[in-house]
Amino acid sequence: MAGQSSKPAADPAMPLTGITVLDLTRALAGPYATALLADLGATVTKVESIKGGDSTRGWPPFEGDHSLYYDSTNRGKSSIALDFYSAEGQALLKRMALASDVVIENFRPGVLAELGLDPDILRSEKPGLVVASVSGFGATGPLSQTAGLDQVAQGMSGLMSVTGKDAGNVYRVGIPVIDIISGIFTAVGILASLVDRERTGNGHTVSTSLLEAALAISVFQGQRFLSTGVVPEPQGNDHPVLAPYGVFATADIPVIIAVGNEKQWRDLCELVGDASLADHPDLATGKLRTEHRGELKKRLEALLVSRPGLEWVEAFRAARIPTGPIYNYAQVFEDEQVKHLDMVKHVTRADGSDLPLLRGPVSIDGRALEIRKSPPALGEDTRAVLDSLGLSEAQVQGLIDSGVVAALDTSGG
Repeated sequence: MAGQSSKPAADPAMPLTGITVLDLTRALAGPYATALLADLGATVTKVESIKGGDSTRGWPPFEGDHSLYYDSTNRGKSSIALDFYSAEGQALLKRMALASDVVIENFRPGVLAELGLDPDILRSEKPGLVVASVSGFGATGPLSQTAGLDQVAQGMSGLMSVTGKDAGNVYRVGIPVIDIISGIFTAVGILASLVDRERTGNGHTVSTSLLEAALAISVFQGQRFLSTGVVPEPQGNDHPVLAPYGVFATADIPVIIAVGNEKQWRDLCELVGDASLADHPDLATGKLRTEHRGELKKRLEALLVSRPGLEWVEAFRAARIPTGPIYNYAQVFEDEQVKHLDMVKHVTRADGSDLPLLRGPVSIDGRALEIRKSPPALGEDTRAVLDSLGLSEAQVQGLIDSGVVAALDTSGG
């Protein structure tokens, strides 16, 4: 299938068209944030170390020499490879920062200033600049200078303590969910600052951390402890406070059934063939059903095993009871609803290879977001970025020859 070009596509209809973002992030949280901004139309320039670039370029899984980990969160961006610690490189960084609307980074707190990009100094020259940071543990406190990664935050935030079979068998979530949510929170903070800049003309310093983001999504589990002192425990594949809500056995496959109100509960009982179950004294209210969830599950599964799972799914959906199967990823991308959403787009990398890639999950005025550029090779856009700063060809070549920047050779020779 023909893919989209590796060149960025202009789209004046996008909400962030005209916003320029200098992306100094690597790994996942920051790149996820800037991918979302690129989806929405921002021009994102990813600045990478001349010594190998974003660390995720070396992380599996691979397709040939391409890291699919890197590809999954770097759509829509341009890449310049630069020596962060040379005087010339830092001068270029500052020049690019002052030419941008947003600077985003995920170094340890304080490193940005060491690179000559102290937010207060930058804003003294450009008051409307938005500077965003995402760290492991926050800008203050005893762990502020400590490296943090997703699973560490999952563990320290309590998330792992409520995820798993039981209190003796807790698990990490199967994706780096804290990196992802930190990226989303960072993007939200950036967008809020850009809106305020329209009113005041001034930018803000936006920051979050993996630990703050992980705590923020604890919602009712964290609130349960804060208000009652009860320490939540994992409930396996059952909802921690609602029943019936979880995974149930059928004649062949497990299915998810999620009952959220009394009408759904009564309709479920009727559909499975025991309408009287709705008024059983141990199950007559939501509170009672949660208290007796074990017995409730046994009663329901004794009825559900009479029919195949997909038949139940069809019947429950017809009754507007939330339900669905448990897919592996091969099944996900064969699902008719997933196909209808057209989430998978094809782009063409700089080397001409095709890459099927998930688009951003937002639609604007009924139009799903497009992928405006393939994930860039290291230094793919160095020359174009420097040209946009007004450097001459001789100046650009001099920076390349001196090792301050590196540029991908796209001549095909």
